[in-house]
Amino acid sequence: LSSTKREQLFDVICSEALAFKIVSISEEEIDRLNILQATLHGMLRCLTEIEPAPDYALVDGNRFPQTTIRGEAVVKGDARSKSIAAASILAKVTRDRVMVENAKRYPEWGFEGHKGYPTKQHRAAIEKYGLSPLHRRSFRLKSLSKLDRSSTAQLNLL
Repeated sequence: LSSTKREQLFDVICSEALAFKIVSISEEEIDRLNILQATLHGMLRCLTEIEPAPDYALVDGNRFPQTTIRGEAVVKGDARSKSIAAASILAKVTRDRVMVENAKRYPEWGFEGHKGYPTKQHRAAIEKYGLSPLHRRSFRLKSLSKLDRSSTAQLNLL
């Protein structure tokens, strides 16, 4: 989907959904927990904080967080479930909006264009300016020749 179409669908989903919950996991928390545990923690927060509470939940991926809420993980769920696809759109649009805002604070990295994904432009900015305070320290981008191998270059996911 194009970013314009995702933005349109975001508004429709927000106005038509019975309920939704968006949480953000910081880059520090991802570094502390690891990406899988941080993702499961984010899913758990969504499941336990959403109102009204779900009777049954589907999540994208191959693991369902430990909770008393009934549900299942669906591999490639955004292609197999409309509710997972809708949640994916909410997550992507929210993350992209956050990155556009972050671009104002850290213009050198060009976040408004690549949204934190490891594009050629993003890699070039990291090689030129180093890591921003937003970059996770636990994700290694192998092709960055000028950075120490212990450095990292992926932004937090929402």
